[in-house]
Amino acid sequence: MCVALFFCRKKEDFQLCMSYMIKQGAVLQRTAICRILKLGRKCVEKSERTMTIRQRTQEIERLTLCSEAMLSENTRGRQRQEAECEVRTPFQRDRDRILHSKAFRRLKHKTQVFITPEGDHYRTRLTHTLEVSQIARSIARGLRLNEDLTEAIALGHDLGHTPFGHAGERALGRVHEGGFEHNRQSIRVVETENGKGLNLCYEVKDGILNHRSKDLPMTMEGQVVRFSDKFAYINHDIDDALRAGILKEQDIPAHCRKVLGQSCSDRIDTLVKDVIHTGFVNGKVAMTPEVADAVYALRNYMRNTVYIGSIAKMEEGKAEHIVETLYTYFCAHREKLPEDEQKQIERFGISRVVCDYIAGMSDSYAVHKFEEIFVPKAWTVF
Repeated sequence: MCVALFFCRKKEDFQLCMSYMIKQGAVLQRTAICRILKLGRKCVEKSERTMTIRQRTQEIERLTLCSEAMLSENTRGRQRQEAECEVRTPFQRDRDRILHSKAFRRLKHKTQVFITPEGDHYRTRLTHTLEVSQIARSIARGLRLNEDLTEAIALGHDLGHTPFGHAGERALGRVHEGGFEHNRQSIRVVETENGKGLNLCYEVKDGILNHRSKDLPMTMEGQVVRFSDKFAYINHDIDDALRAGILKEQDIPAHCRKVLGQSCSDRIDTLVKDVIHTGFVNGKVAMTPEVADAVYALRNYMRNTVYIGSIAKMEEGKAEHIVETLYTYFCAHREKLPEDEQKQIERFGISRVVCDYIAGMSDSYAVHKFEEIFVPKAWTVF
């Protein structure tokens, strides 16, 4: 026990250890106790003076996070080595790089479900991302996982999404020779942004890639984001459908409302708490079977009533036509690509460069380019 005293890095830990020794009947004179406490305080104060803010944060991670959490000091690192930051942990730096990227800013003009809706309150790909991040952080905090890693994955998970939502994804998947999946494109984005990429940590890229794939993320934080993505889009898509008059609350299956709640906020609250209270099962983040079944039933209901064949999808054919036509045009007219894209052709090939260019477009920019190339312009004779 005496040896343990010298491993106490914080004053509180040192005092708790001493209290335990006294309660266990350790024979120590009062003067000796005072000397040890004084020495311990000096060691702690000296250690804290020499530690950087990042090191203090990583010390807090070691003391407070659960054994399943991914500590930032244990990251597998980056593709290109970098000097450590004095203030931020590696996962905090990744979060900031994503947040300040051009690809992240473009999400504000990309479709979530409703293509170019008339109204200020419908979700976009950006607001979806922010809602995923909020839900994921709440779960991570409840499970004592690494919030910084969770947030970085959540903010980056949809960076590769196309204009016009999944309609654009389907269109690019048909015409691009390598197919198209937005989770893989998100990795393309973080590895090529500004020509050299964001150089993110391995764990962040793994979480982004596997937020939607047959493979689970390697970290519990990535698994939390995978759940949170579903929780967010199911519930905010219901909210948008209610606002658009496509659904009424009473139309939602009674069993789903009984298990999950009678409103979007109630359902999110139920889902977050269920994951936290269930915790880890066989090394995975889990839900109770009853809640999991209700979630999948609700998702199937949304697929049949909103995602396929509803008025929210009436414009998808036009959107797919825009994406496919632009892809074909730029593959045949590489000289019409922006200069930065033309420089990448020798390295990646024309089809890959065109795919990246179109996937990065916002809805409004894709419509603008289509009109610029294919729609006749009015002219005036004087």
